[in-house]
Amino acid sequence: MRLLKWHGLGNDYLLLEPEERRAPLTAAQVQLLCDYHVGVGSDGILEVLDARDGEADLTIWNPDGSTAELSGNGTRIVARWLARRSRRDDVAIHVGPRTVTARMLGGARVRMDMGRVEVSPPEKLSVGGESLEFTPVSVGNPHAVIRREPARDDLLRLGPLVETHPRFPERTNVQLIAVDGDHALRVGVWERGAGETRASGTSSVAAAAAAVANGWCTSPVTVSLAGGVLEVELADGRAMLTGEAREICAVELSPELEL
Repeated sequence: MRLLKWHGLGNDYLLLEPEERRAPLTAAQVQLLCDYHVGVGSDGILEVLDARDGEADLTIWNPDGSTAELSGNGTRIVARWLARRSRRDDVAIHVGPRTVTARMLGGARVRMDMGRVEVSPPEKLSVGGESLEFTPVSVGNPHAVIRREPARDDLLRLGPLVETHPRFPERTNVQLIAVDGDHALRVGVWERGAGETRASGTSSVAAAAAAVANGWCTSPVTVSLAGGVLEVELADGRAMLTGEAREICAVELSPELEL
């Protein structure tokens, strides 16, 4: 089996092309392939089910073997892969019931219409012996946005506690955000099913949407993450996300890797 390795601001994925799919992936196979010690290593797998005429059907796997409703970095990677394959500047990616469209801006930059974003009123949450205020956001997947300096120690401590809190029966993604100006955020990301990640597209959209809804920022918002910068534009309840996606290498699995 041949896999392509890509990354979006250090958030790395293995991309499985339709021609390489001998059978649908299983959770156990995903866990093995994503393991950095005994597999290839990645933050997830992008299993392209079908690709035709500038459109692709996609399953997004987390490294723990669960699937994600959406990934901004993952779909941006698949969009650039598909644009190259189909020789089109505009492509569409279908992930379950949700479709995101993308336009190539030249080089490695991609601008994506992420669809509708829903921001709910802030809530209180008791975790780790303290009371936190968070803003619930849906970008097709769930997010809990917390205005707090994104210190790594706090992210590693609070991330798993909030992710698995009973308030979120399906678990949630977690963002710690600091407001650096009317159009600027710094964000630390704890991803559901993946843990700490250097960047996340949907987390960037959620953080920006929460900041705008709460009056902390106005659109457009520049989101600075550990892996780099993403740009979010919000209008009429929809989000546009712009950032890079880059291919790293192609990997041919050894027959000794027992999938």
